[in-house]
Amino acid sequence: MEKVKMAFLGAGGISEKMALTIAKMPDVEAYAVAARDLDRAKDFAARHGFKKAYGSYKEMVEDPSVELVSVATPHSHHLEHSMLCLDHGKHVLCEKAFTVNAKQAKKLLDYAKEKKLLITEAIWTRYMPLSKKINEVLDSGIIGTPKLLTANLGYPISRVARIIEPGLAGGALLDLSVYPINFASMVFGDKVERVSSSALMTDKGVDATNSITMFFGQDRTAVMYSTIFMQTNREGIIYGDKGHIAVENINNPDYFRVFTADFKEIARYDAPERISGYEYEVQSAVKAIKEGRLECPEMPHRETLRIMELLDDIRSSWGMKFPFEKD
Repeated sequence: MEKVKMAFLGAGGISEKMALTIAKMPDVEAYAVAARDLDRAKDFAARHGFKKAYGSYKEMVEDPSVELVSVATPHSHHLEHSMLCLDHGKHVLCEKAFTVNAKQAKKLLDYAKEKKLLITEAIWTRYMPLSKKINEVLDSGIIGTPKLLTANLGYPISRVARIIEPGLAGGALLDLSVYPINFASMVFGDKVERVSSSALMTDKGVDATNSITMFFGQDRTAVMYSTIFMQTNREGIIYGDKGHIAVENINNPDYFRVFTADFKEIARYDAPERISGYEYEVQSAVKAIKEGRLECPEMPHRETLRIMELLDDIRSSWGMKFPFEKD
């Protein structure tokens, strides 16, 4: 099987993890990496076995051998960098949050369709086998009808530039809250009737801690919170009228447990052996490319756009705008 030549636009922390992942994938070749500093790109390439290193993003996407590009720069630059890839005929795996707002997302999705190229949002939980297993267990009716969901995600990242700078589209919402929101969406679907939220803002005007409640109809409610101040337990709990499911680490689940209404544990499901969890989104993108598809079934374009619209509405309710969004 011919390997897909993969390139990394950006050589930060996520790219480091992704490089370690694709090194163990048989259908992907670690081909090229680009950073704004050539020495940094060369160091990354040497450590991870990439064939090419570039000190310019444009120079890398002009390489005719590059097929799939992982865009892992700050949210503020996802549109620009993904458009650059599409302009040069490259398929794109773009980190979450997909863009800064729904307007940007639509522009990017429409352009990829026009260019007949794959683009997909790299929100890894959507692609994981254990995420699918959660829905299979729910569909079995073992906890009855699920009506309430809680989820949280927090890390001590309040000193990280891309998190705190408005010019980089910082804040907990786009970086962290996308996980609880996607978790809730995977369980309760896309029919959100109402959203209530509040946020604690930093002195720079981005959200540091937020609380989001989503009402899905049919008496289904998701209650979520995120913070950039500290590590939380990252747990997701789905409550039904006959029991509940507790998911360990909603953004990269290690396992989940099933309990009866009287708190007796009756089942546990562990994640299959994996490289890191990132391989599933790469596998899906590679499969789609080889099949000539323009999107991945695990995270279809309509769902990426819907989530971005939700994020826009939440930010709007806080009066939170990024500097480059202001007219």
